Amino acid sequence: MKQAKIKIELLPNFFLNANGTFNKEEALKFISKLAHDCYLKEDFFKSKKEVFENKIDCFDTIKNDYSLYDHVVISFRLQNIPKILGMLLKNEYPYIVNEKLEHYTSISVNENAMITKKEEKLYNKWVKIFKMRIQKQYEGVYSETQIQKLAQENARYLVTVFMPTQMIYTTTLRRINEFACCMLNYMEGSINRSLSDFEEKFINVIKEFCTELFALNVLDPRLMTHKEQISFFGKDLKKEEEFFGESYSTFYKGSFAQLANVQKIHGLHYQMEIVKNKEYFIPPIIEEDSALVQAWLEDMQILKHVYPQGEKIWIKETGTYNAFILKCQEGLCTSAQLEMMQQTKRTLLKYKRALEKGNSVLAWDIEKYLRGARCTFPDTVCFSKCPFEEEKKLTRKV
Repeated sequence: MKQAKIKIELLPNFFLNANGTFNKEEALKFISKLAHDCYLKEDFFKSKKEVFENKIDCFDTIKNDYSLYDHVVISFRLQNIPKILGMLLKNEYPYIVNEKLEHYTSISVNENAMITKKEEKLYNKWVKIFKMRIQKQYEGVYSETQIQKLAQENARYLVTVFMPTQMIYTTTLRRINEFACCMLNYMEGSINRSLSDFEEKFINVIKEFCTELFALNVLDPRLMTHKEQISFFGKDLKKEEEFFGESYSTFYKGSFAQLANVQKIHGLHYQMEIVKNKEYFIPPIIEEDSALVQAWLEDMQILKHVYPQGEKIWIKETGTYNAFILKCQEGLCTSAQLEMMQQTKRTLLKYKRALEKGNSVLAWDIEKYLRGARCTFPDTVCFSKCPFEEEKKLTRKV
C-alpha cells in the first residue's frame, strides 16, 4: 500500500494587537484548535463552525498538555535590559537570541544613566593603555580597527554587568510564562531573608521586566503554576563533585564577561555564584607589567560597587561530551574571547586526563582536539587563516 505523501502547512503564529500588545485571546483560540485537531476526530482546520470555535475553552481542552503552548512563538525586541538579565534569559531553553554586538561601541554616560561617570572615565583610560600595549606587541599582525576593538573589549571588563544591552529574543508562550513564574518565585523567596547588594539590584531588574511582560498581555496566571526557582544561581558550587564522561560537570572561577560569552554555545547549562572575597580577571596583555596590574586592580576596586564584568564568579558548567566539543570548536579560535579560550583549553586538558584515568573509549576521540586551535581539528573547516603562530598554539595575549 502506497504511503500518503507528506504534507506540511504553514500555520499563523503571530498574534499582535494594533497597540503592540500580545493578542492572548486569539493565541489561545489557535492553541485550542491544535488541541482539537490532536485529540478529536473532527478536523477543526477545515471546520466552518466559527461560532462553536469561539466557545472553546483552551484550558478545558488541553488539560495538562502544556506542550501545545510551545506552538505559539513570540519574538521580543528587548531594549535597555541589563546584561545580567540577558545572561539569565540565555540560560533558559528553548530560545533564539541575537544580541547587539558591543565590540565596536564605546561606553558613554550619555547613552544610559546606568553607566556611571567613573566607569566612563576609567574605561576610556584603559582603552588607551590597552591600545598602546597591543600595538607594541602585535603591530603588523592586527589592523588598527582590530586593535581598537580588542582594546575596547578588554576595557569593558571595568563596566558594570548591569549595563544596558539590546537583543531580539524569541521563545514560546509556555516558556516565557514559566520563566516569568520562576522570577516571581525568586522575588517571593527573597522577602523574608537578608539580601546582598547584588541580589537587591537584580530583584529590581526582574521586577521591572515582569511588569513589562504583564503590560504586554503575554503572561497568564493559569500558565504560571511552577514552583521552581531561577536555575541560573547556584549555591556552594565549589563543593559539588566534578565528573567527565559521556556527560560532564565542572566548575571554575571566571568573570561575568566570560560567562556571557560561553552562553553562546547551545547544549550547555551554566550556574553562577558570587565569590565572597572579590577577585578580578587580569587581561594577559598587561600581566607581565606589575605596575599596570596594580593600577588595574585598584581601578577595579574603585568600581566594585557596580559589579564590573571583570569580577570573578564561580561558574558551574554541565553538558554532554558532544556539546563540549562544540564549545571547543567555538572557543579554541582566534576570534573567540581570550578568557573563554583559555578556560576552554584548561577544561579540555582536565577532560582528557579524566577520560584516560577512567579508561574511557572517548579518550581516543578527544586526542583529535588537543593539537591547537580549531583550524587543526580534523572535523572542522575554518575559512579564516590565523595570521600568526601564537593563535594556532592558543598562546596569544589578547
